[in-house]
Amino acid sequence: MKIPYILKKHKVIISLLFLYLVIVLTYRTGWLSSYLLQIIMFVGINIVMTVSLGMINGFTGQFSIGHGGFMAVGAYASVFLTTIIFQMAGSSVPGQSLLGYAIFFPAVLIGGLCAALTGFLIGLPTLRVKGDYLAIVTMAFSEVIRTIIRVSEPLGGPRGVSGIPSMTNMAIVMVFTVLSVWLMRNFLASTYGRASRATRDSEIAAEIMGVNTTQQKTLVFTTAAFFAGCCGGLYAHILQFIHPDNFTFMKSLEYLIYLYIGGSSSISGAMTGAVVFTAIPELFRSFQIWRMVIYALLLIVIMLFRPNGIIGDREFSFIKKNNT
Repeated sequence: MKIPYILKKHKVIISLLFLYLVIVLTYRTGWLSSYLLQIIMFVGINIVMTVSLGMINGFTGQFSIGHGGFMAVGAYASVFLTTIIFQMAGSSVPGQSLLGYAIFFPAVLIGGLCAALTGFLIGLPTLRVKGDYLAIVTMAFSEVIRTIIRVSEPLGGPRGVSGIPSMTNMAIVMVFTVLSVWLMRNFLASTYGRASRATRDSEIAAEIMGVNTTQQKTLVFTTAAFFAGCCGGLYAHILQFIHPDNFTFMKSLEYLIYLYIGGSSSISGAMTGAVVFTAIPELFRSFQIWRMVIYALLLIVIMLFRPNGIIGDREFSFIKKNNT
């Protein structure tokens, strides 16, 4: 029996819609708790964060460890528009209403644009350095952002921001995750993606072939920062409370672990690392004392036997350009 063309062409979208319906039905019937639903949403956000970091580290050959800083910029920029500005005016914060969502979606986009601008301003001068030096600069940038937020009273200072409306839901996260991965996949499959790989393999050879490596690295850095900023906006409206300590160096380190455990040279590897290592700590949460020991041992075993990551440089069939 032949599969209808429309089903074959859009099998990924149909599969995702089916998955979404299953999640909604299990949640409505009480089989899926609010806690597990929140974990699933975190998985989606972590996928986008990890794939965007992979654009910098895996596909362009840089070594950024300050990705959490871009997430912080997007989170606070979006929360400022949806929450802080109303609190300062002494009016009620729009919640899950038509007005609330009319503010929420542009706020998340603006948060991403603010993060992209920050990425451009940071990347333009700093991406001339390489390796360990770039890692130190991006780590310092992340801490500078966190310190600025901590001393900024309009942004809540060291107290953080509470009263954030719960605007992010499963449907929004799923659409955002699929759309973001699709856009990044297309970017990496384009001439810009090939220029990124050429820059990663040999900057000298890339420049001889006419690639402006500094411009290319800045473009990728800015694009990845945009997606991280949007993730920050969605993340803040799940937690409903954000604090500068939500975006410490450890937050950036988490995404590095997801990326290199899954496989830094493929989108599929980044997705796998994000899914597996977002879920595993929660599965071992009941062990408390031994949870982080088991988690660390798993990381060691994977890095010993799969140094290129769980997936390596392979891609799932629905990620490959010629299969879509």
